[in-house]
Amino acid sequence: MNTAALDSGPPPATPPTRTGEQHTTAPVPQWRRNVRRLLRRKMAVAGAVLVLLFLLVALVGPLLTSDPARLGLTHILGSPSGAHPLGTDDLGRDVLARITNGARVSLLAGVVSTALAMAVGIPLGLIAGFYRGWTDSVLMRLTDVVLSFPYLIFAVGMAAILGPSLRNVIIALAVAELPSVVRIVRGETLVLRQQDFVEAAVADGSRDIAIMSRAILPNMTNTLIVKATVAIPAGILGEAALSFLGLGVQPPEASWGVMLTSAQQFLAQEPLLAFFPGLAIALTTLGFNLLGDGLRDVLDPRELG
Repeated sequence: MNTAALDSGPPPATPPTRTGEQHTTAPVPQWRRNVRRLLRRKMAVAGAVLVLLFLLVALVGPLLTSDPARLGLTHILGSPSGAHPLGTDDLGRDVLARITNGARVSLLAGVVSTALAMAVGIPLGLIAGFYRGWTDSVLMRLTDVVLSFPYLIFAVGMAAILGPSLRNVIIALAVAELPSVVRIVRGETLVLRQQDFVEAAVADGSRDIAIMSRAILPNMTNTLIVKATVAIPAGILGEAALSFLGLGVQPPEASWGVMLTSAQQFLAQEPLLAFFPGLAIALTTLGFNLLGDGLRDVLDPRELG
């Protein structure tokens, strides 16, 4: 038999590979890998749970509780009960209702003041770091003047000038936070300005605003996210401090700082009046700080891979 003729035949056909049996796998998106890495950090997950819990309390709590300003003169300084799970204050108002409404005020102050500081500070930091020269010098000297005052002292002074109200508290906290945002963005811009892809865009004749918005700003997103998670709890503490001093939210509107002010004269008689708003402030700021620490570790470029 001629084996050469058999060997010269066509090779056996390879069965077609179905789509589900392909050996190549699609790359996992970076955001999904970051989420997985964040979920492996127990403290960061605990912080995220606390933040989500208080966000839920602020959004839904006031709809499920009674009017926080409604007086109940027959239930003054009442202990926790079925009708009032956290008791009542010196005017018979439900403490739980005031805690939930205070969560809305505190989170609003923290989030909005941080957003305002970011909205103003990011463009100023980009301009200072990108153009440098006299523009950088003028902006940095102005931020140095504000940074020479402690954060809370400056906010107290601003609130005292503007007058007591939630809107003025938010403005004061935003202005107090602004210099740190400008400095962070400027520092990141100075580093990114020297990168090859930015210098190539400059040499290519791209407009300055396009370079800053499309090449520089997206590469500092991780830093800004971490900065926001640190600034929000500072804003919450600032609002509570200003309201405690009488420069923020005014009675009968509910605020954790206002609740602490009214509770201080009843500490010996009913210490729970100060315990519950103090615990709410502590847990909220702790949640944001734990989440911020986790995000800082996850988004660190040296940890990515």
